[in-house]
Amino acid sequence: MSDNPFFAASTLVHELPPFAEIREEHYLPAFERGMADQLAEIAAIVADPEAPTFDNTVVALERSGALLGRVRLVFENQDASDNTPAVQELSARISPRLAAHRDAIHLDAALYARVSALYEARDTLGLDPQDLRLLERHHLRFVRAGARLSAADQDRLREINAQLATDATAFQQNVLAASRAGAVVLDSAEQLDGLSADAVAAAAENGRVLGHPGKYVLNLKNTSHQSELSRLTDRGLRARLLAASVDRAADTNGPLAIRLAGLRAERAALFGYPNHAAYVVADETAGTVEAVDTMLAGLVPAAVANAEREAARLAEAAAADGVTGIAAHDWAYYSERVRQSAYDLDAASLRPYFELERVLRDGVFFAAGLAYGLTFTERPDLLGYHPDARVFEVFEADGTPIGLFLGDFHARDSKIGGAWMNELVHQSGLLGQLPVVVNNLNIPRPPAGEPVLLIWDEVRTLFHEFGHALHGLFSDVRYPFFAGTEVPRDFVEFPSQVNEMWMTWPEVLANYARHHVTGKPLPEEVVRKMAAAEKFGEGFKTVEYLAAALLDWAWHTVPAGQEIADAREFEAAALAAAGLAVPAIPPRYRSTYFTHVFANDYSAGYYAYIWSEVLDADTVEWFRGNGRTVRESGGVFRAELLSRGGSVDALDCFRAVVGRDPEIAPLLARRGLAGV
Repeated sequence: MSDNPFFAASTLVHELPPFAEIREEHYLPAFERGMADQLAEIAAIVADPEAPTFDNTVVALERSGALLGRVRLVFENQDASDNTPAVQELSARISPRLAAHRDAIHLDAALYARVSALYEARDTLGLDPQDLRLLERHHLRFVRAGARLSAADQDRLREINAQLATDATAFQQNVLAASRAGAVVLDSAEQLDGLSADAVAAAAENGRVLGHPGKYVLNLKNTSHQSELSRLTDRGLRARLLAASVDRAADTNGPLAIRLAGLRAERAALFGYPNHAAYVVADETAGTVEAVDTMLAGLVPAAVANAEREAARLAEAAAADGVTGIAAHDWAYYSERVRQSAYDLDAASLRPYFELERVLRDGVFFAAGLAYGLTFTERPDLLGYHPDARVFEVFEADGTPIGLFLGDFHARDSKIGGAWMNELVHQSGLLGQLPVVVNNLNIPRPPAGEPVLLIWDEVRTLFHEFGHALHGLFSDVRYPFFAGTEVPRDFVEFPSQVNEMWMTWPEVLANYARHHVTGKPLPEEVVRKMAAAEKFGEGFKTVEYLAAALLDWAWHTVPAGQEIADAREFEAAALAAAGLAVPAIPPRYRSTYFTHVFANDYSAGYYAYIWSEVLDADTVEWFRGNGRTVRESGGVFRAELLSRGGSVDALDCFRAVVGRDPEIAPLLARRGLAGV
């Protein structure tokens, strides 16, 4: 396929992939040539008759695999955001081959010998700090990939990695299929009583798109909780919707979860670790299993106590309807009732103030201009990978371009649930590349011509994911190894969580929170009520999150060889042991649709969200009270942290911004756990 668009670097702006030319049949040939090319490049490094140097070994390694990198980044994004049957089939075929390819590089004894020789002599090479860190990190990657294992253990490692890749792909595809199949189809608008008119219209449009004309369809979001539960008055429908959510992929993914956890434990044992969590956390900022155990276990009692107080208030509201006790499908509904009563705040009435385009341009982009001086120009002349994907060029205050941002905001049947950021081009001084990043969300699409109105959580998600985008866009490193979000897993959520603060920053909120018809700003008294109401519900949110984090932790602290008979029984026992068996609050993810940890790279790392939130809450306090202007503070945060990627120790970046080690008190205050 001489016309394969992946075979040469893109000539478009900032090397944006040429999506107008890319077809699904281009992927496999590009993967195959990309892997072959990189192996040839590795062979050339190994065959170099010159003694290993930083340039002829480490830098050469950084330069290798350009074609494979191009196709992999584009394909991974499509696999998540526009997953067709052909893409699913190729993903299942190519995942184990990519795992084998990575093993072929990192288990190459001659290549490791060159890297190791340089590592042993690193103090004599005269390397600058970024070069030295690159050498050290590459060496560590080889070690953690098995370069020091015996030949027999390396053979077993290859088998494990291939099976893990196959099973993880199957797990994700099962969740996507189960989420599609679990969508709740309804015959009449009356059944959706309680939802706003635009939400009902969106459900009707969803029915039309999914082949159910005249019916109403509620898609399943990726989490256990479904946003409609807070508004639907039909208790039976609420129970049906939640059951569809929490029972997803129970039969198909239970056995896969057991096998994935077992294989990961076996792999950790090959490296001398007691379990997979110990292997993972050794290369994170937490450092040890004990550090994570201490933090998570320390938060549980206060969170549960907070949730119990909330449950008592909900039970009072439910009793007025003749409902005895609070079931899981009642929690969100009566929480909304309490908020309306106690805080005179109706969440549905706020949606007209949060129109997507205004939130994006006058909120998210405006905040980036306020803090960092950025400007954004939409480029309709540049095509994204899907008609929904919009392309924006991003500029410094002086007009210097820094990269491209793609926004793909709407839900569709071919997209996995949730929200995320991907990179389509990594920033690299070595390769002369600027970043191209994409944010994916799952906002329901209204009927044609109607405005896209967001709930408050969707506003938060938009700001959160753009924080990841900024981390990629601001990257200013020499080597792609360190680009953007290539930081420890328990640090990567920190910048995105910090970016959430702009959604309620007075100057920003006043700029975007305006009624989409009248243009009137969100009333100040409503803003105050929102701030007060935010505190109510922190018990639920913290318990829901901790249950998922400790569930992930339980799966991945199992030692090699321990038999697990049933995934749901294991899950129930793990939650009970953690003190989080709260029937009315299911984990944010149950095991069989927990793609973060069974299909993506958060295994033994879901604790990262609250670990990062310690840094986030502390940094928000710094932004508010350091005596600098917003732009000055943004400049420090960008220069000392966002631009550094993985080129500097993560906690050193935090210290360079805040001036000290992180403190947990701001997080406890935010979560309503201080003094509990």
